[in-house]
Order: sequence, then structure tokens, then C-alpha cells
Amino acid sequence: MKTQLKYTIIKDKKQYYEYCDILESFISLNKNQDEIDLLTLLIEKWDYEHNTFKDSDPVEIHKALMHENSLKAKDVVDILGLSKGTVSKILNYQKGLSKDTIRKLADFFKVSQEAFNRPYKLKSEVKKHVRQVS
Repeated sequence: MKTQLKYTIIKDKKQYYEYCDILESFISLNKNQDEIDLLTLLIEKWDYEHNTFKDSDPVEIHKALMHENSLKAKDVVDILGLSKGTVSKILNYQKGLSKDTIRKLADFFKVSQEAFNRPYKLKSEVKKHVRQVS
């Protein structure tokens, strides 16, 4: 007699989102840690194999996920618990992502922290003073 597995390797986006929802509910209810660990592994495997995170820097990924979820910078302020100015600096490559911010982004967007936890180039804050000569 063949035993039906409760969870299997993720085969499509529908199953991926279903597992993400289950994982989120298990975490919020402090359910069985083994199931949480297994679902996390399955979701991370899918993320690794199906996302093009390797080709984008963390800010590009953040912006793409914001667009995909119809979020504006003001929504990110609430999600991350940061000021408008800090979120603006992050989105404009003027400030790096902290470990706490990386964790919150990964949890909110249901992606691996690796997507945001990679080096990328920041713009230097050069203050430009332009004076027109008459």
C-alpha cells in the first residue's frame, strides 16, 4: 500500500504559494517545528531553482517585489518599521540593508534571505553645490 506524503517537492507556483501560506500560518500559531523546517526547505529549494535573484542586486529585487505586490514606498515604511527617509535611501542605493531589514523583507515577500543578503554598490552621498555665474 502506497503512503500519501503530506508535503512533496514543489512543482508549480500554485503549490509554492500554497506552501508559503501554510508556513506562514504554522509560524504564527507556533505549530510543529519539524513541519516548519520541512516547508522552509521546500520553499527555499523552489526559490533557488526558479528565481533569477543571481542576476539582480538586492535593491532591484526589492523594487521588483514591491511592483509585483502593488506596494509603494510608504507601504514599505510600515512593513519594515523604518522612517520614510531611510526607506528612500535604501531604494536609491544610499543606504545598505541591515540584517533586521533583510529578515523582514524575506519574511514579508516569502523569499530566501539570500536574495537580499548580497553585496551591492551604494551611491556615495556627494553634496553638489552648483552656483551659476552671471
